[in-house]
Amino acid sequence: MRLTALDEVSERFGLRRGQGLAEARAMFPAIDVVDEDEAADQALLEAIADWCDRYTPLVALDRPDGLFLDITGCAHLFGGEEVLLKDILGRLFQMGFDAKGAISSSPGLSWAVCRFGRGGVIPHDNIEEVLAPLPVNALRLDMAAVSSLHKLGLKRIGDLLSMPRAPLARRFGTGLLQRLDQALGLNEEAISPRRPVAALSVERKLADPIQAEEHILQLTGQVAASLKPGLEARGVGGRVFELVLFRVDGRVFRVLVRASQPLRDPKRISSLFSERLAAVHDDLDAGFGFELLRLNVIEHELFKASQGDFTGDGEGDASFADFVDKVSARFGASCLQIAELRQSHLPERAEDFAPAMAARVVGENVEEAFAFVPKADRPLRLFRYPEPIEAFAATVPDGPPQRFRWRRIVHRVVRAEGPERISPEWWLDGKDTEERDYFRLESEAGRRFWIFREGRYKSGKAAPIWRIHGILA
Repeated sequence: MRLTALDEVSERFGLRRGQGLAEARAMFPAIDVVDEDEAADQALLEAIADWCDRYTPLVALDRPDGLFLDITGCAHLFGGEEVLLKDILGRLFQMGFDAKGAISSSPGLSWAVCRFGRGGVIPHDNIEEVLAPLPVNALRLDMAAVSSLHKLGLKRIGDLLSMPRAPLARRFGTGLLQRLDQALGLNEEAISPRRPVAALSVERKLADPIQAEEHILQLTGQVAASLKPGLEARGVGGRVFELVLFRVDGRVFRVLVRASQPLRDPKRISSLFSERLAAVHDDLDAGFGFELLRLNVIEHELFKASQGDFTGDGEGDASFADFVDKVSARFGASCLQIAELRQSHLPERAEDFAPAMAARVVGENVEEAFAFVPKADRPLRLFRYPEPIEAFAATVPDGPPQRFRWRRIVHRVVRAEGPERISPEWWLDGKDTEERDYFRLESEAGRRFWIFREGRYKSGKAAPIWRIHGILA
């Protein structure tokens, strides 16, 4: 067992990371040790990353205990880089975290100065002066490369800056030069945001935190109204919206809603969040209130304008798409499903159910997009699993039976039509390899059945299996 993290008091006593627990207790018997919980540490880091979304949407994890924030174009919104860094570190300190931060022109330089330097804002004109006194560990090299550099007496980054590059590449590989160029800002390094960047985003900072749900919905409608001009300028409408609520103690809540067709109307957007908040009411703990509200457009599509009535305001009766949106927002996307055709000849695989929210509305008739018109020669009721039957007295080996028993009842056939041969998919690796011959039968009682024979009558082989797959109208 080894030490993985230390507080300031332990560091002053001379303890270090990676040191054996037995050695540490021999030095200080009264040391207080807590088992490491990697999952809890990771959850805490992700929670802090969510909180940092208030400064920029481009937040990446630097595991196990760091974050990267791309603040390009965001610093002026907070009064400059110095004010931004001071605000971040000050708020984190108030929440109980002793953090260090650095702002520079490259992620590699910020990482090096933050972890091995004093942090702060690094001017672009003296990068080499800042890097020179830092150890080579600040270049994010593996331990083997660091050990090899130390054996040659190269312990500081300044020692590498004064050396020719070709011998370094031959001795240590191109990875060392790549890390060095990234720290100098000569090689571009992009960070990978942990969340998708919103196409459009508007927010409202509040002087007084809000707690009531009606106040949240009221502000959501106001923010959605501010979002409408941006959507109109792009000629699009939002399909997926995200409401982000920043609580005063640092916790962040995200509420996601989806629309079956592109939306711009602030009232309709607000109504979706009203339904969703009603569903997650118990999970939305306002605490001491929310101080920042943001509305993001995660996905958008081309908006086709249409006039709903003669007034031109489109505020007539709610359409079927509105009903789907509100019900799905309240009870979840899977509560309403529609049938969709699939590329398969087998009847039980030719159709599948998908959430109604996934339907793409084409044209102005929304109902047609959700309508499902089955094939005319298919039964009105199709069983989920074909049920076995006993067939008797087939007229010819490949013909339909004259009577069959299904669910202990014998049905005598008076009319028959078929067969319709359906072959299975050849790419299913031997599953359902037998061909099916389907028949439409009518009994003496006027009932119509859809049955099939799996396999053929051949000498030396087992008799084919008969099953009923559906009931015709």
